[in-house]
Amino acid sequence: MFAKVEGSLKELLGEGYVRSLKECGVRLLGADPDEMDRLLNETVDFFPEEFEKSMDDELDAVGTQVVTPFENKMDGAATDSFQGAAHTCMSPIGGKGIYRVGEDGKLYLAAKSEHYHASLGHNYPGFRLVENAKKAGVMNATHNNTRGYITRVLEQELIRVANGIKKGDGKGLEAVLRSESPHVLSRVINLETGSLGVEAGAKMMLARFYGMDESFSTPKYEGKMPVFFVMGDHEGGVSANYHGTTVLMQTLRGLWPGLYEKAKKAGLYEVVPLRINDIRDLRSKMDFYNRGNKKVAGFFHEIVLMNYGAITLDVDYLKEAYELCRANDVPVLADEIQSCIWYKELYLFRDYGLRPDFVVIGKGFSGGEYPASKILTTKEMDNLNQFGALVTNGQEELASLSYLVVMKFALENAKETQAVGRHYRERADKLAAEFPGLIARIEGIGHLMAIHFRDADDAVRFAKHLNDKCIDVSAQGYKSVFLPAVLTKLPLIATAKTVDFIADKMRGALLKLN
Repeated sequence: MFAKVEGSLKELLGEGYVRSLKECGVRLLGADPDEMDRLLNETVDFFPEEFEKSMDDELDAVGTQVVTPFENKMDGAATDSFQGAAHTCMSPIGGKGIYRVGEDGKLYLAAKSEHYHASLGHNYPGFRLVENAKKAGVMNATHNNTRGYITRVLEQELIRVANGIKKGDGKGLEAVLRSESPHVLSRVINLETGSLGVEAGAKMMLARFYGMDESFSTPKYEGKMPVFFVMGDHEGGVSANYHGTTVLMQTLRGLWPGLYEKAKKAGLYEVVPLRINDIRDLRSKMDFYNRGNKKVAGFFHEIVLMNYGAITLDVDYLKEAYELCRANDVPVLADEIQSCIWYKELYLFRDYGLRPDFVVIGKGFSGGEYPASKILTTKEMDNLNQFGALVTNGQEELASLSYLVVMKFALENAKETQAVGRHYRERADKLAAEFPGLIARIEGIGHLMAIHFRDADDAVRFAKHLNDKCIDVSAQGYKSVFLPAVLTKLPLIATAKTVDFIADKMRGALLKLN
C-alpha cells in the first residue's frame, strides 16, 4: 500500500507566492476571490486509496476490448520511417494509471511507462495541483531572463535532493549553493530534452579546449585534442551508449560515421569506447589518451544502459572509475534520463555513492506531462555564457510544478516503490532459474528490467506474445552485438499485484517457447 501523500499549492509554493497569485488573478483575470482561495488552498490527495485499488481491479481486463473501437483512416503526415513503425491500434484514446485504452478499444498495460517517461502513469490524481495552478492563472511560458518563482523553487529542490540535504535544512542548502568546491552539484540549467541536457555537458567539457567566442579567456587545454570516453558494446564498438539525438551526441554512439571520421582526422575530437565494468581497460585508455596532443575531455555513462539491454554498471567499477577521473582532471557526466525518479533518492547515483560533475535528468521527473529536462553541474564546470546552453521554453512554470508534484510522491513512497522493484527482480530471477535454456540472465535494477534470451528469435516471439496480450514490452533482437533482450520499465505506481500479473503472463509466454 502506498503512503498517503497530500498537498496544496500553498503548501508547495508558500503563502507569499499564492497571495500574490491571488491578487493577480482577481485584478487581471477578474477571478472570484473565494474561488482563488479554493484553488490555492485545496488539499489534493496525490494517489487516493480507491485509485490504487482500481489499478489492481482492472488487471483481468488487460487485453480485452473495454470500449468501442475508434475506426479511422487518419495516417497523419509522418515521415516514412515513423509511418513504418506506427501501430495506431495502440494509440491512446484514454488512460488511467498504469493503463491505456487504444484506438482498437482494448486495455493495454503500460509495462514500459509509455517508453520510459510516464513515471506515474496516466491521469495521475496529484496533477490536479497543476490543473488548479492553470485555473489560478499560473503562466507556463517564461524566458531565461525571467525564470519564474516555481522554477526557482524547483532548482533548489533538485540541488537539495542531489546533495542529500534534509528537507528544511536551509543552512545546509545555502552552503551547497554557495560552494565553490569541485564535484559539488550546485547549478541547474533548464532545458527541453535529455539530448540537449547531455549536449550542454559536452559543451562545458569542450569549453576547456575551445573558446566559445572571443570574450572567453584561453581554455585550460587549448591545443589538445579532446577525447570523450563512452560505454562500449561487447564487440568493441560504441553502440551501447545512448546520450541523445543531437548530431554530436549521435556520433558518440556511432552514427554519422563519415562526419565523425573527418572531425577525428582534423583533430577536433575523438570518441573512445570503454569495456563495460572493466576497470583495467579504463586505466589503460586513460593513460594512453592523456599523452601528447590528446587529453581525455570527459567520461559519459548511464548506470542502467536501457538502450543496451538494461546492462547495469557495477558500483565498484564506477567508484574506481570516478577516482581515476578525479586523478586525471576528467569531468564525469552521469546520464540519468532513464533512471531518474525510479530510485530511493530519485537519483540512482545517490544509491551508488557517486559524485558526478554533471547529472542529466528528465522524462520521469515531469511524469510525462511536459518535455522538461535539466542538467545539474558544479561551480567549477559553470563555464558557458547564457547562450551556451539556452532553450527559450526550458523553464516553463507548469512543467516545474509537475516536477515538484512527482518528487513529493516519489520521495514519500520510496520505501514502497523499492519493495515493489525488489519483488519484480525476484520474480524475474525465478523465471530465469525455471527456464535456463531460454533465459541467459536478468539485467537492470528494480522497475528497470530486461530479460536476456539465448536466442534472438525467442526474444522476438516472447515480446510478440506479451504484446498480443496488450502488455507493452520491447525486444532488442535487432541488435546483433549482444544477447537479445526484452525490456520493461514499470510505472512507479505499479503494485506487487501488477508485478505478479506480468510475471505470470511472462511465464505463460515462456512455457509456449519451451
